[in-house]
Amino acid sequence: MFGRSLVVGQYIPIDSPIHRLDPRAKIIFVGVAIIELFLIKGWLAFLLVGIMVGSLVSLAHVPFGYLLRSLKPILFLLVLTLVLHIFFTPGEYVYERGFIHISMAGLQRGIFIVVRLCLLIMVTSLLTLTTSPVELTDGIEYLLSPFKRWGFPAHELAMMMTIAIRFIPTLLEEADRIMKAQKARGMDFESGNFIQRARNLVPLLVPLFINSFKRADELAIAMESRCYRGGEGRTRLRVLIMTFYDCLFLVVSLSLFTVITVGSYFW
Repeated sequence: MFGRSLVVGQYIPIDSPIHRLDPRAKIIFVGVAIIELFLIKGWLAFLLVGIMVGSLVSLAHVPFGYLLRSLKPILFLLVLTLVLHIFFTPGEYVYERGFIHISMAGLQRGIFIVVRLCLLIMVTSLLTLTTSPVELTDGIEYLLSPFKRWGFPAHELAMMMTIAIRFIPTLLEEADRIMKAQKARGMDFESGNFIQRARNLVPLLVPLFINSFKRADELAIAMESRCYRGGEGRTRLRVLIMTFYDCLFLVVSLSLFTVITVGSYFW
């Protein structure tokens, strides 16, 4: 249930123009896209950003339906956000009955926030789907390397972030297997009130935490057996080089983001 619906943290090893891009270019693109999604105003701006994301998904040869699966884990959050905005935003009410008040401003604002969250998840999922964990680690470390002169642990931070992202689907698949095993033994996770459901999760969380610590210990032993000592004196088999196409991708995408962001305040 969990592992099959999660997309963030997974990597699809196929050949596409987006996969061949330098990871630093993709990380910068995603960072700027996240900032822009919080700055733009108006539906036309969201439409243009959605067209950009859809074009990149097509170039990456990633099935659009597969990318939409990344929204399943936050479906409850999306519905809750929409409901809260509909019922608690003041304005011209289009429906009133008892304590229920639905305003048009709340409906529009709720849909606006939901679309923003969906685009955020899709952009970040596109990064992990088209970038291997090794490339993602190298890209983050290269971008943080200027801060090393002040003692900033760029390599260690990049490694921790990549491991955390990579192990999200692994842990959820483990939770799915444990839940199925507990259900086969007669455990019920769905009936009862909220407190009873929380108590029923204890047989799921305890083995999940134990397995997580065991995986962390095995990973640490594997890294120590390969003489891993952090980033000091470490060399790379593949050195990242920004090509003309990477620079062109950044220039075109950042220019479009600037035009959309500035234009959204005038449209």
